[in-house]
Amino acid sequence: MTQTYEENLKELKEIIRTLESGAVPLEEMLTHYEHGVELIKICEKMLESAELKIVLLQE
Repeated sequence: MTQTYEENLKELKEIIRTLESGAVPLEEMLTHYEHGVELIKICEKMLESAELKIVLLQE
């Protein structure tokens, strides 16, 4: 199931907290970091899509 923008953002914030805590091993940190980068890309695409819809509605 696809997550909403808000769900992705919440997950990203949790990843950031985990990374900032330094409480996980390096390999796990890298895995979290990679997933965080994926989430950022997904959120950016969602925002671009929403922006395009708004532009089209204003025409």
